[in-house]
Amino acid sequence: MEHNALNDGLVLLALSVLMVWLLKRIKLTPILGYLFVGILVSPYALGWFPETESIQLLAEIGVVFLLFMIGLEFSISRLIAMRNTVFGLGSVQVIISTLSGGLIAWLTGIEWQAALVVGGALALSSTAIVAKQLSDQLEMQGRHGQLAIGILLFQDLAVVPLLVVIPILAGGSEQSMLMPLLIAMAKGLLAFFIMYETGRRLLRPFYHLVASTRSAEIFTLATLLISLTAAWLTHQLDLSLALGAFLAGLMLSETEYRHQIQADIRPFRDVLMGLFFISVGAQLDVSIITEAWLWIGLLTAGLIVGKGGVILLMTRVAGYEWPVAFRTGLVLGQAGEFGFAILVVAISNHLLTLKETQPIIASIILSMLISPLLIRYNSLFTEKLFRGRYVSGTNVPPKGLEEACAELTNHVIICGFGRIGQNLANILREMQINYIALDLDHSLIREAWEAGEKVYYGDSTQAEILKKADIEHASALIVTFDEARVAEQIILACRSICREVPIIVRSKDERHMDLLQEKGASNVVPESFEASMMLAIHLLKQLGISTEDSMSFVEQAREDEYKKLRGYFRGEESLGIDDYDALRFHTITLSPDSYAVDKSVEQMAFETDDTCLIAIRRGQERLEQFDGQFLFKVGDAIVIEGKQEAILLTEKRLLGG
Repeated sequence: MEHNALNDGLVLLALSVLMVWLLKRIKLTPILGYLFVGILVSPYALGWFPETESIQLLAEIGVVFLLFMIGLEFSISRLIAMRNTVFGLGSVQVIISTLSGGLIAWLTGIEWQAALVVGGALALSSTAIVAKQLSDQLEMQGRHGQLAIGILLFQDLAVVPLLVVIPILAGGSEQSMLMPLLIAMAKGLLAFFIMYETGRRLLRPFYHLVASTRSAEIFTLATLLISLTAAWLTHQLDLSLALGAFLAGLMLSETEYRHQIQADIRPFRDVLMGLFFISVGAQLDVSIITEAWLWIGLLTAGLIVGKGGVILLMTRVAGYEWPVAFRTGLVLGQAGEFGFAILVVAISNHLLTLKETQPIIASIILSMLISPLLIRYNSLFTEKLFRGRYVSGTNVPPKGLEEACAELTNHVIICGFGRIGQNLANILREMQINYIALDLDHSLIREAWEAGEKVYYGDSTQAEILKKADIEHASALIVTFDEARVAEQIILACRSICREVPIIVRSKDERHMDLLQEKGASNVVPESFEASMMLAIHLLKQLGISTEDSMSFVEQAREDEYKKLRGYFRGEESLGIDDYDALRFHTITLSPDSYAVDKSVEQMAFETDDTCLIAIRRGQERLEQFDGQFLFKVGDAIVIEGKQEAILLTEKRLLGG
């Protein structure tokens, strides 16, 4: 069957949307969906993957953007802070895994140069899968999460010399290798120096200038220009495109624009990385799994058990408890996306053949398919294996928490000790009310503890930690985190122990109010509403309205659960994908042919569409009081409130019947 470029693109898009949607439904990483799509459309299956140079270039740019994002996450200061884990555990793990994997590959008959590349490819774990899963499971700040991320950081750094050394290994005899390697390293240092000086002297002023335009388009274009220019620079030095992108990200991570840059680049990275993983999956000959299932199974088991075991023993030798070491090994026991990139470069340099890499690619993909399940249930596996020696979430009891709460009663538990949590603590201390706070930021806890604050290390989403904080005898629990997902898990953990304790939750806006209340929150405080009301109090005071009258308005709004404040008119820039189900105002103007003309409010029955009639502007007059017999006239501007879908239904009915 013949397919043109548009047909191929549509097939890839349709299959990608379907697979990613299915995996999101079961809370697995989209990467697996892209791999499945690649396997399905590969030349060895349906044969729908377009083998064109442009597709491969776009896929490579996806890797460039991934390295750019990793550079943004790094920052030089973070590298320094995590130097023991990154350069200690990370380097030992990569060296041991590369040598052991290379030795096994060499014993199977592969040339030592190619075997070394295979060992390096298998030494790398999946940053994309591990970081995403740990973040979704709120385990990034756990000790096993910190160790895993530290080791991953070094693995990501190790990609660069591996990509540099492959052309050298493929290019000649052993005697001719040293000089090209030294030249390549010198070029890498030159690229770093250029990027460092450029970043220090030019990037921040450049972004100040770009930001002053207040144009999102210019900001995005500037970010694309910087990342691709850096990749082009290293390519001109005969180094990898990815190295330049990483260095650019590293420099930009030191600027105040880091988070906005991440938000701008993410859509490009996600789409092009999806294409990269599709191209990787398309290289797998599915028939190889049935032909060499034993070898593939052994290689996959070696990745999960062998590599995970190496990391477990290393972490234990470094002084961490067995449960922490076990979880770290379980999380990192897989191959990763950069393994594919290394194999692709090795094939293009004729160091390996596609046939030789088929079992390796199959085992990498299988390990990546299994890994999300191991990461999801790493806490459960550890609890079963180390029963009695393990506390979920933190692995060891938070120091001093039980002792501090042993003599407390009617105390307040503050979940999250950022700025809001600290302000609450100051107020409670002034009012002589006992409190304890829980947080996962080691440096924050250390400084606050030294200053005399009652703050302890503990994951408040875990019921065991709340028990140690004596939740059953607390007078209230306050959630200061602004992430609804975190708040929801804290509420569920609390309610699994105690149904009576009041739970007060902070929320950015009204989107999650109803959900959090359904889960068991006693009171949800949306910042946007409270800020509006505080501004109103100050304004009314300036206008001569008494504090008592203005506060009565505020209290009434709170009692009504902010119903009058939930909807508002949303401009184009505020219509995000997360706002689709949020309440909003919408205005509909009636023309002479509109169905609602000369119909009454009762006849139009707004409640059938789950919308509410807020006001009617007739001429210069705004009407907010009307009964069911009020008749609509030509030119009336009808203001309704509802969710986007309900608003569209009501508009259609008012205008067309």
